[in-house]
Amino acid sequence: MGKAYFILTDSGGIQEEAPSLGKPVLILRDKTERPEVVKAGCAKIVGTNNTKIVKYAQLLLRSKIYYRKMSMKRNPIGDGRAAIRIKKKVDSV
Repeated sequence: MGKAYFILTDSGGIQEEAPSLGKPVLILRDKTERPEVVKAGCAKIVGTNNTKIVKYAQLLLRSKIYYRKMSMKRNPIGDGRAAIRIKKKVDSV
């Protein structure tokens, strides 16, 4: 995922992880159990309609402003540093 320009997925886990990597997410579903990422602007629900998927994929590829707007958002689910925090706690015990 780190090398991808943006992410197309129907996976809830990927929807959570990709924004921590600064990757815009196009959600291939009609609704999501991770509405936080959509509300935060990290992800866009595009459903399964080919026309809509292509439209938003092209928008991300062609518009640096649109891409930046989605990729610069803070992940509302976490900051990707949980493992570091856990390790510090374990090491201090």
